[in-house]
Amino acid sequence: MKLILAVVRDIDSESIIRSLVKAGYRVTRLASMGGFLHRGNMTLMIGVEDGQEQVVIDLMREAVGPPEKEQHRVTLFLLDAIGSEHF
Repeated sequence: MKLILAVVRDIDSESIIRSLVKAGYRVTRLASMGGFLHRGNMTLMIGVEDGQEQVVIDLMREAVGPPEKEQHRVTLFLLDAIGSEHF
């Protein structure tokens, strides 16, 4: 199992969440702030089965569209996770 942490801009968060939920993924969102100008961000936590990471990344890419010049739309962290069946 993998955990995807996706730091997205506030204005992109709803379209990403809608896309992921529609595809059957569960998303937990956390308000966050950071970056040089301390803009509002949303950190999304998405648990996925091994091998599904690229599907989620592609869904996020489609939901936000192309990046603006010198600006990132999504910053991703991919972590190994222990599934709940281990507890």
